Amino acid sequence: MNTPSRGLRGKRRKPMAEINVVPYIDVSLVLLVIFMITAPLLQTGVNVDLPQAESKALDQGAAPPVIITIKAEGDLFLDVGNHVDVAVNAEALREKVLAAIKEKTGRPVLIRGDKSVEYGKVITVMASLKQAGVPSVGLMTQPEK
Repeated sequence: MNTPSRGLRGKRRKPMAEINVVPYIDVSLVLLVIFMITAPLLQTGVNVDLPQAESKALDQGAAPPVIITIKAEGDLFLDVGNHVDVAVNAEALREKVLAAIKEKTGRPVLIRGDKSVEYGKVITVMASLKQAGVPSVGLMTQPEK
């Protein structure tokens, strides 16, 4: 006698070839929202009021420049190409700039000084970098309107 319950018990189930993608979509949506919220928060930097002057732009294909920021109060900040300004003192500035230049040769070194900072402070930083062996130091400006 063949009973239906016995027949189903002896047969094997076919393997399911579909992947349930709903959990992956949920995780992707959560990650997208997290990145959308945190991306603007990562855009940090030191606000300085640059002087305006006519100058040519840097070559974008070159290595990212080492940027030294001098705020109006005279505080020094260093960005070694990762777009993060780190507060440094004058002694540590020379060592960190030299290390960044040795890491990638040919990197430009730029000073971004607030327009109200004392001229002597900018010259002191430039002279310190020249004595440390930095081949050339440039000054950043805002384009004229």
